[in-house]
Amino acid sequence: MGLLERLRKEWFILGIVLVIAVARLEPAVGVKGGPLKPEITITYIAVSAIFFNSGLSLKTEELTSALMHVKLHLFVQIFTLVFFPTAIWLFLQLLSITPINEWLLKGLQTVGCMPPPVSSAVILTKAVGGNEAAAIFNSAFGSFLGIVITPLLLLLFLGSSSSVPFTSIFSQLFMTVVVPLIIGQIVRRYIKDWLERKKPPFGTISSCVLLMIIYTTFCDTFANPNIDLDKFSLIIIVLIIFSVQMSFMFLTFLFSTRNNSSFTPADTVAIVFCSTHKSLTLGIPMLKIVFAGYEHLSLISVPLLIYHPAQILLGSLLVPTIKSWMVSRQK
Repeated sequence: MGLLERLRKEWFILGIVLVIAVARLEPAVGVKGGPLKPEITITYIAVSAIFFNSGLSLKTEELTSALMHVKLHLFVQIFTLVFFPTAIWLFLQLLSITPINEWLLKGLQTVGCMPPPVSSAVILTKAVGGNEAAAIFNSAFGSFLGIVITPLLLLLFLGSSSSVPFTSIFSQLFMTVVVPLIIGQIVRRYIKDWLERKKPPFGTISSCVLLMIIYTTFCDTFANPNIDLDKFSLIIIVLIIFSVQMSFMFLTFLFSTRNNSSFTPADTVAIVFCSTHKSLTLGIPMLKIVFAGYEHLSLISVPLLIYHPAQILLGSLLVPTIKSWMVSRQK
């Protein structure tokens, strides 16, 4: 693969680096009250656009074929939204006595609270030849569950920012997440044939809006002289994220391949990716709502920004290995 093709494929990760660099050079543009007016354009318009886009792109009509595989769905959702955040919370009790930046540790907890992503787990499951229908169902269903459960988990494990009352958080979530998602689904019903024919770049649109949200979040950080991120903490967090991801992939693999599990090798592939992947597209806007007013919001966001490329990188590297395992088991 040539350099240009590689850059085109990884444009979003490069985009994250670029917008953070631009925010560092000129933070005044994207700060609250600045020329971009992120308190309106980001908090309401950008977040609503992402979820309207999700509503338009979610092929809920395709989920019925995977609906009956209840045991698999329960495993994935319980692992993702119960075991994962609880295990991270217990792990953080040990890490709290270390000199690692406390806001990055809080960010690790937010990663644990996130729902599965709509795209990456499905793409990797398909690449291996796993149960794609189950991956689509759990990604979509997990996204719907995440709209309600993720904010509750964030408030349970971390509490809300003192400047935003609980009722305000959920009313904003309803108006900027639930309503646009439902409207997107309704619009999809009327223009489904056109969408199937034209295949609009939903993922690219969401990613571009997401880059705007990341940019304004880091503008707030760099405009605040009180925030300092030490390199030691950052390196340790990167190592922890890769370790957590590998450990949880191995754990889900062990659980789903036990003799009495009744899961097929194709099911195991879907379980491994769907249970351990976390959504950046849903996560960043939710953090923006739940922790509105936090001066350390961008530091809390850093582990999720690292986890996203880490899950794609690790997943891509493991595709040939998992594929050969699955083929050998199916013979």
